[in-house]
Amino acid sequence: MKKWLIPVIVIAIIAFGIYNWAVGFNNTAVTYEADAKTAWSNVESSYQRRNDLIGNLVKTVQGAADFEKSTLTAVIEARAKATSTTIDASNLTADNMAQFQQAQSGLSGALSKLLVSVERYPELKANQNFLELQSQLEGTENRINIARDRFNEKVNIYDIHTSKFPGSVLAGWFGFEEMPRYKADPGSENATDVNFDF
Repeated sequence: MKKWLIPVIVIAIIAFGIYNWAVGFNNTAVTYEADAKTAWSNVESSYQRRNDLIGNLVKTVQGAADFEKSTLTAVIEARAKATSTTIDASNLTADNMAQFQQAQSGLSGALSKLLVSVERYPELKANQNFLELQSQLEGTENRINIARDRFNEKVNIYDIHTSKFPGSVLAGWFGFEEMPRYKADPGSENATDVNFDF
């Protein structure tokens, strides 16, 4: 066996090992990124369900005599803004997430005011359709929370994989960037004042 052949074989084995490692890293990162994007789609799907339920809720409330029009208008406008603010899963940036979250928070606030003002209308509180929609909304809020938590879990797996050394070097070469997480609304760490005076 020729002496020059041994270094060539060693270099070929090392190169093959590095190639396999890089391919393995890339394929795993692609899988984790796709999982996070799917989880984001589930978040949007949960919000869409809420938007659909709110539309039905608004129609039910509109049927009540003398219901506050300004409260309904605020919900309708917030719903329109929330449904127009969407994020393509391939463009999950911190700014886009903040805009989406702000629109959804505006809708949540308007919806809360609507549900509080319903307390003044006994015929609505006794309306079976309204009660069912209210119950479905509560369940959907839970779904939204679970979907956001799952999204953050998937993003965490992806970010850890692409941030740890030496994978972080390959992440830069392959174009994998850190993904933003869904964060709590600003001020949500403070307790809310609940006023039951009507």
